[in-house]
Amino acid sequence: MLSLIFMVLFVHIAIYLVNTIGASTIDSLLWLLYLKLPTSTSQNAREQQRMKREVLQLKREMNNTSSQDEFAKWAKLRRRHDKSMEEYEAMNKLISSQKTSFDWSVKTARWLSTNGLKIFLQFWYSKTPVFALPAGWFPYYVEWILSFPRVPLGYVSIQVWSNVCATAIGVVGDILGACLVCVLGSGAQASEPVPVPTGEGKKAQ
Repeated sequence: MLSLIFMVLFVHIAIYLVNTIGASTIDSLLWLLYLKLPTSTSQNAREQQRMKREVLQLKREMNNTSSQDEFAKWAKLRRRHDKSMEEYEAMNKLISSQKTSFDWSVKTARWLSTNGLKIFLQFWYSKTPVFALPAGWFPYYVEWILSFPRVPLGYVSIQVWSNVCATAIGVVGDILGACLVCVLGSGAQASEPVPVPTGEGKKAQ
């Protein structure tokens, strides 16, 4: 079951990446990518930005216009500003509703492709051995644990293999993270300027 071995491994790698990067960060990146596509939502987002610039421009013009000396002009700008503000707020509500629907779809797809797929595999292949153990290498109680809960003795169950993958990926991820921190830390120290001795130090000698 070589394909099952790698399938479980890749699922746990995906789960680890989601937990490490953060679901909210991934959702935000996907939302930005989605806005680059030629969809009605991206058109609404561009229109929202245009309305925002228009509202700010009208606000600046109102501030630069005296409500006493140029009341007619100021009142006209105020009406245009209020109308643009209402349209901008309505567009904000529409974009917010579309983003909520997008986030829900992304979260559902992410769960189904990670934790949902993991649960399905463990249920569907609960009686399927992942791989066989070398004969005579392990005592009975070890073989029983590795075959838990429903595969024959001498084989590794998908539940055990899933736990092994999760633990191994977590350990490797922590090691790589620590190495990265050390490399970045040493690089930052190497880039620090070296203090130059002043003339006073030479005189003191």
